[in-house]
Amino acid sequence: MDKVDSVLENLRKPGQEKNINLPGNGSAPVNNVQTGGCPLCHDRGLIISESGESAVPCQCMRQRSLLAKIKSAKISLSMLKCSFSQFNPNYYDKNSYDSTRGRSYYENAAIAYRLARQFVDRALKGERPDGIMFTGNVGSGKTFLACCIANALLEHGEELLFLVVPDLLDEIRATYDNGVHDVTEQELLDTARKVKYLILDDLGAHNYTEWTRNKLYSIINYRLNNQLPTVITTNLDLAELEQHLGDRTTSRIVQLCQVVRLLVDTDIRIQKRRSKDQNTDREI
Repeated sequence: MDKVDSVLENLRKPGQEKNINLPGNGSAPVNNVQTGGCPLCHDRGLIISESGESAVPCQCMRQRSLLAKIKSAKISLSMLKCSFSQFNPNYYDKNSYDSTRGRSYYENAAIAYRLARQFVDRALKGERPDGIMFTGNVGSGKTFLACCIANALLEHGEELLFLVVPDLLDEIRATYDNGVHDVTEQELLDTARKVKYLILDDLGAHNYTEWTRNKLYSIINYRLNNQLPTVITTNLDLAELEQHLGDRTTSRIVQLCQVVRLLVDTDIRIQKRRSKDQNTDREI
């Protein structure tokens, strides 16, 4: 079991429910996380020797620390299940070809997987890996590989932020309302600009205005200038990105990220559903 899965499993065992305050937007409490108290340290965070002369940190504190990082990373529970061990190249056809690169869909996927693993390996060595932009049609595994990167880094305690671009833009717009907000536009932008590892998911799944372009340019330009590793997923190719985002932002993305193309004949989600339905039919 992966470390992230282990944390979630342990913190959901039946027992007394507690609200755990975790860092993140507003440090809001995470409700209904069942802990039941730690039988090793009795929630002190330390395991004290019988003599009382020494103590070591309890593993429950490491688990809570990881849960805090998961919360602040803004990764959904479904995305936490993604891991490199689940990558299946057989979803990519060996006989279908990407005419822009002269490679099969299968070969493209193998390259994308290798670069994603290299990103994590370099990051964990303390290096600054080149960013990656996964492009391709819907259901081709772009977000899956981005989540694999995120979870692998989280398991080693790395600081990262996973942002769905349309949601981020909605959060920024919400700060303009007259009501009271926990965060300001500047705080949201600064968090995205300065976090050690940033993943921008679904770039392109929103309306493009000058306002939108300026916000995205601000994030991309800062991260490029400060050599901060960034992973992007988009359904758009470079020509479409330039059309929607403008050449100054697209140019910086290309400088910041290696561009990797993932293509499938059939949406992987549909392939999985068909396979599941076939297995169910056999059981019936």
